[in-house]
Amino acid sequence: MSRILRNTALLLFVAACGSANYSAPRNLDNACAIVAQRPAYLKAMKHAQARWGVPVAVQMATIYQESKFIGNARTPHAYALGIIPLGRQSSAYGYSQALDRTWDEYRRDTGNRGARRDNIRDAADFIGWYMNGSSEKLGISRSDAASQYLAYHEGRSGFARGTHRSKSWLRSIARQVAARADLYARQLSSCGRA
Repeated sequence: MSRILRNTALLLFVAACGSANYSAPRNLDNACAIVAQRPAYLKAMKHAQARWGVPVAVQMATIYQESKFIGNARTPHAYALGIIPLGRQSSAYGYSQALDRTWDEYRRDTGNRGARRDNIRDAADFIGWYMNGSSEKLGISRSDAASQYLAYHEGRSGFARGTHRSKSWLRSIARQVAARADLYARQLSSCGRA
């Protein structure tokens, strides 16, 4: 009996070590509360900022918009005629909601072959990499959260073609991302985390 109990306890311990907490932090409207609850987030984003030049607040606002800080976020399922499942709306996954193809490009370009979209360090680095590329290829300031978000959402070629100009809903969301980035920057400054 004790052997079974010991093996069960060992199995539970190993399972607990391997599990990940993908839930969102409690207060998404306060950057200081987010990084106090999840210090690894700030560390990851500061690393990405140092590497790619994209401010922490811009990364945070993008992650908020894309996944609400839920590490294993996925797009909803699509249905034909409202009942026939067709699969997910896109391959977007994780904190950054990166698509399969773009994520594969990131892993090739950076040599980070083991990168995972549900890992905050990899997701922050991906956002930094993508927005740095948008800065270099499209001339968008790394601090311009609204334009960076538009290029992130539409893809660089879509942004260059101006696909966002006919989408008032998307331009409104981009303004919200910029406002949140400004809010997060002020909050991080006020609590000494900037």
